[in-house]
Amino acid sequence: MKILLHSCCAPCSAPILEWLINNNIKPSVYYYNPNIFPFEEYEIRRNEIKNYCKTLNINFFEGDYNHDLWLEKIKGLENQPERGNRCLECFKMRLLQTAKFAEKEGFDTIASTLSSSRWKSLDQIDLAGNLAVSQVSGVEYLARNWRKGGLQDRRNQLLKLNNFYNQLYCGCEFSKQNN
Repeated sequence: MKILLHSCCAPCSAPILEWLINNNIKPSVYYYNPNIFPFEEYEIRRNEIKNYCKTLNINFFEGDYNHDLWLEKIKGLENQPERGNRCLECFKMRLLQTAKFAEKEGFDTIASTLSSSRWKSLDQIDLAGNLAVSQVSGVEYLARNWRKGGLQDRRNQLLKLNNFYNQLYCGCEFSKQNN
């Protein structure tokens, strides 16, 4: 399996990367998060996962940061609550870009760290992932609940062990306003 893991941040990625490696799967990481605001927050999260990938000898790829394009995609949904339609549209945008990148670079599978967050809807993430791979060829979506099997506890351990920055909102300014 040649898997491309869409990553939102190092704390969510670390236990998943560890699980993949321990199961003889060599992942690559794709950081595509135009939803994150402000840009300084984006940079903190990007740099942390990028550096963590270096320590694990994992390939790291970064998509374009275009927050204005993201704002266009969710226009009219700004006041939606977490797990509302704004989140679904955000997931669809990010996972479609991940699937397109995977197809271009020869990956056969995509997965996302988004499904590790207890604040996100697994159904929405899986819907977005399946829609994304339906629009490309030769790429499958690995639907997995990364919260189970002790991975949530391992996340907390790795967070402390690596002294990761632990953000308090998903990344977009609208989720931050709701915290």
